[in-house]
Formats: sequence, structure tokens, C-alpha cells
Amino acid sequence: MAQVNDDEPDWSRWRRPRPTARQRRNDAWVALGVMAGALFTIVVVNSMGALAFGTAPSLGEQLLWGAAVTLPLVVRRRFPLVVLFAVGALFILAQAHQIGDNFVPSLALFLAIYSVGAWERSRVVARWARVGVIVAMFCWLGVALAALLLDPGQFPAVGGPLDPVLSAVLYNLGFNLMFFLSAYFFGEMAWLAARREAELEYRADQLRRSQEENTRGALVSERVRIARDLHDVVAHHVSVMGIQAGAARRVLDTDIDLARTALDTVETTARTAIGELRGLLGVLRAEPVDRDRAAGSDGAEHVASPGLDQLPELVERAASPELAATFAVFGEPYRVSEGVALSVYRVVQEALTNAVKHAAARTVEVRLRYLGTGIEVDVTDDGRGPSGPGREPGSGLGLLGMRERVAVHGGELETGPRRDAGYRVRARFPHPAGSAER
Repeated sequence: MAQVNDDEPDWSRWRRPRPTARQRRNDAWVALGVMAGALFTIVVVNSMGALAFGTAPSLGEQLLWGAAVTLPLVVRRRFPLVVLFAVGALFILAQAHQIGDNFVPSLALFLAIYSVGAWERSRVVARWARVGVIVAMFCWLGVALAALLLDPGQFPAVGGPLDPVLSAVLYNLGFNLMFFLSAYFFGEMAWLAARREAELEYRADQLRRSQEENTRGALVSERVRIARDLHDVVAHHVSVMGIQAGAARRVLDTDIDLARTALDTVETTARTAIGELRGLLGVLRAEPVDRDRAAGSDGAEHVASPGLDQLPELVERAASPELAATFAVFGEPYRVSEGVALSVYRVVQEALTNAVKHAAARTVEVRLRYLGTGIEVDVTDDGRGPSGPGREPGSGLGLLGMRERVAVHGGELETGPRRDAGYRVRARFPHPAGSAER
């Protein structure tokens, strides 16, 4: 079928599929039924003496003509044009020989015209073939009516208001006009119904594919979100615990107080990590309705959801004897959405993780700025940079997760080495008009 564009077929050029094996079998049974009806009717009308044309050939010849007119219907859906022309020609020849029955042959002609309208794949051919056959039938009717006009005396005297010959002409013209228009109309309707059914099946298939793609996209997004949250929670807290445990081990024999402080930080960090993991797992295990209540529009969990107020504590936990971490706020603070607050927290958390785990930094500075256009967070360190010598390679998931979190809110993320030394992570989160409460 021709395509209007890459997605939508041109339904005006739709072609009906070939008949199925079951439909071909049904055609055979219909043809046999019509043939049996034709033979039975010929026998009955001959037995009654109610012959359609007053006289008729022998019964055997009539039976042969009845079988010949109806037999082509066996392949009416496979070869509709051939059947139409064959039945039309045999119909005229049968009438010319004045067989006793005219009803069943007319039924066969009706089915042939209908089948072309319903099954011929070329609509132009279907239209003109039917018109041609109908015109031919009216021409044949005209021949019969002309013979009637030449012999008007065959009509007995009646009491109707119209002339008998005129009445016969009007009756035959009206009946045949209704007969052929009905065959044409019902065939056309059958073809249109089949096209609508094909269009509905196409739309249903497109809808199913779209739903499957949406489902796959939702599953991928959910996996990415879970992986991002797990990475943020686990990587940061484990890195901090590792640094603090290492510091405690190194000063255990020389500075008990400092070692105790480091171990307290390890314990606090572990508890915080467990709390955040429980909150995350609680959202994942919840039913869909409960999950919607426990999650924000960006998928951020509301259970144990950290925000801007926890940034000082986050930076403080990252500090150790080997890493000096500072936090500063600039501008007049105002409220932001929970989703933005969580994303800012996660960006800072990932940046600190990178500074602790990968950059071998000595100092890290976190600056939170409240601007008129939104909120900005800036994390800088003096480490080796993303590819410095001795730097432990990372998976790259952290930077990807930060970009995804910032992109959700329409923000911007800048990452890269500083001019002098170290690395910088800067994220800007614009707030919608009127969303900030000053």
C-alpha cells in the first residue's frame, strides 16, 4: 500500500487482501447451494408449467443452463471480474434460450456484481466493469422491451388506469434499476467496511506498538533512576567511610581522640546510608498508588529525602585530616521545590565523592548561591583533575547521573578542570516564575 508519510498509509490506495482458504471454501459451498437451488427451481416451475417466458427448451437443457450460470460463483472472490463477465454472458444466453426459471440466474448475477464491488482490488476497474455489465443488461432489457412493443396484443384487457405496454416498461425499468443499484451499492459498502476494518486493525497495532515503546521507555527510565539513586547513596557514603576508616587506622596509635572522631563519622555515615537506602527501597516496594504519593514529579523519593538543609552536614562528613571541606551560602535564601533541593544535594554529594575517591584532593569548597534567576551550586577541589596521574578511574555514571538530574529541571551543568589546578562542578537550577518564596 502507498504511504502518505513514513507512518501513515495512503488508505485511498488500499487493496483488499486475497481471500483466505476458509473464504474460498465458503464460496464453493455458496455456489453449490445456489446451483442446487437453480436445479430445484427449474424442476418445480416446469412441473407447475409456470415458465418465465411461456415456453422453454427441454428440461435437460434447462438444467445445464442453470448449472452453467451458477457454477462460476465457486471462484467469485478469487477472480471477481472473470466471474462477472462469465455470469453476465451466460445470463443473457440463458434468457435468449428462454429457460423456465429466471429468479436463480438473477440471484447469481446479483452475487457476481456484488463480488466485484467487494473484492476487486483495483477500484477503477471494479467501477467501470460493473457499469459496463449493467449497461449491457439494460441494453438486453431494451431488446426485450422492443419486442414487447412490437407485439402489444399479448396483453389481455385489464382495468388499470395505465396502458398495459407502458406499465410493463415502467415495471421492468424500475425493478431492474433497483436490482442493479442494490448490487452495486452493497458491494461498495462491503469493500468500504473491509477497508475500515483494516484501518482499525492498523491503528490498534500502532497503538499497541506505541504502548510497548512507552512501557519499555518507562522501564528504562526507572532503571536509570534506580541506578542513579543507588550510585549517589552508596558511592558517596562508602567513599566517606573508607576515607574516615583509613584516617582512623593511621592515627589510632598516636591520636586516640582523632581516631575516635573518624570512627564516629564512619558510624554516622553508615547509619545515614542505611536510612537513605531504606527510604529508596521503600519507594520501590510500594504499590503504584503509594509510590506516587511517596515520589515527586521527577521520581525523587519523599521518604528520608535530603535537601538543602542537610548540605552543611554532608560537607562536614566528607572532611577528614587529609581533606579540608568548607561550605558557604551566598544570597538571600528562599524556598525551592523538593525535587530541586534533592537534585542539588545529589550533585554536591557526587562531586564530593569524586573529590574524595578519585581526585586525591586536599581541599574542597562548596558554594551555594541564591540568584534571582534560580539557584546555583559550585563545587571545586584542588585534586589531580579528571585524568591526572595516579587518579583512580571512575565508571562515568556519576557525571551522567548529575547531568540527568539537572536536565530534569531544565538546568545547566558545567564540569571540567580549573585553570590553575583541581576540578569544578557547577550546576544551575532555574526556578519557574513565582515558584520561589522570598
